[in-house]
Amino acid sequence: MNSIVFLFILGLVQFLSSTTASSTTSDGKPFPHKFPAILIFGDSTVDPGNNNYILTAFKGNHPPYGIDFPGQIPTGRFSNGKLVPDLLASMLGLKESVPPFLQPSISDRELLTGVSFASGGSGFDELTTAVSGVISMSRQIEYLKEYIERLIKILGEIEAQKIVGGALVIVSAGTNDFIFNFYDIPTRRLEFSVSGYQDFLQNKLHDFIKELYDLGCRKIIVSGLPPIGCLPIQLTAKHSILRRCVDKENLDSQTYNDKLQKLLPRVQETLPTTKILYADAYAQLMDMIKNPQEYGFVEATRGCCGTGILEAGPLCNVGTPICPNHSQHIFWDSIHPSESTYRYISEQLLKELLPKLSQTEDSC
Repeated sequence: MNSIVFLFILGLVQFLSSTTASSTTSDGKPFPHKFPAILIFGDSTVDPGNNNYILTAFKGNHPPYGIDFPGQIPTGRFSNGKLVPDLLASMLGLKESVPPFLQPSISDRELLTGVSFASGGSGFDELTTAVSGVISMSRQIEYLKEYIERLIKILGEIEAQKIVGGALVIVSAGTNDFIFNFYDIPTRRLEFSVSGYQDFLQNKLHDFIKELYDLGCRKIIVSGLPPIGCLPIQLTAKHSILRRCVDKENLDSQTYNDKLQKLLPRVQETLPTTKILYADAYAQLMDMIKNPQEYGFVEATRGCCGTGILEAGPLCNVGTPICPNHSQHIFWDSIHPSESTYRYISEQLLKELLPKLSQTEDSC
C-alpha cells in the first residue's frame, strides 16, 4: 500500500476514535467509550440487510419495511426504521447506521467502523438455518475472517487487530431456535426436554464466543431471549382470540436467561483480557408490554403491519395496510419490534452496559 494512503487511513481511524470519545448519553453527559468499531452477529433483530444477497424468502427489502428509515428505504431491516446496532452506532458517534457485510458496494471507510454479519432467520442450532435457508452462525464467523483479511489489506495486521480487539461486539440470537424447532415446528422436542435444548443452544453459544475470542474479539455483549410468549405471532398460535401471552414460553425464556447469566462469567474466566456482558432482552420489553402507556405505546399485542397477528417478511408487503401511528406500536410486524421499541432498548444498553465494556483495557 502507498505510504501516504496508509497514513491517511490511519489518521482517519484516530480521528474517528477521538470524535467518538465526545459522545454523550441521553442525559447529555459525556460517554467515555473506546470502541473504534461495532461488529454484529445474530438474527433478524440485528440484520441490516445481509439476507438481500442470499437466496431466501426471509427478506425485509420491500415496503412497508423501512418506512421510517432515512429516505424511507426498505434496506432489508425487519423493522419500520433502525435497529439497535444502528441506534447504538449513532449514539456512540461511529456512524448513522451499520451496513451489512455482504453489501457489494461497502467501502473501506465503512469496514473500519464496523459491519453486521447477522442474518434474519438464523440461530445457534444448525437445524434452524436448514429450515430458513439463511446464514448460519458458523458462516457468520467465516465472514468475520474475511472481514479481518480485508482490514489487514487496508491497515496492516497490527492496526486491524486493534480495531477487532477494541470493537463493540454484539451477539443476538436464540429466539428462532425455539420458535422454529421447539414450539411451532417441534422437531427438537423429539430429542430434547426444554432444559436439555437450552443447554444444547448454550453449548453452541459457548463455542461461538470462543471462536470470536480466537479471532481477536474482546468486548462482547450477548443478548438473552425476549419474552417469546408475548410475540404477536406466538399469541396468534396459542391464544388468537384473547391475545394473551403464552406463560410457558415466557418461563422458558426466563430459565434460559438465568442459565445464560451464570454461563457468561464462567466463559469469561477462561478467556483472558475479555469482557463478556449479558444484555437483558426480557425485562424491559416485558415491562413495555405490561405498561405500554408509560412508554407512549397504545398497542402491545399486535404489529403495525396488516392485522398485526400474522404478517411478517413476505406477508408484510407493499399491498399490506399499516397502522397510522407507527411509534405507538411496540411491534412493527408479528415478530419484530418497532424502531421506537428498539430506541428504548438502545438507551438502556448505552446507560447500563457500554460503560462497563469501555472500562476494560484494550487487548492489543
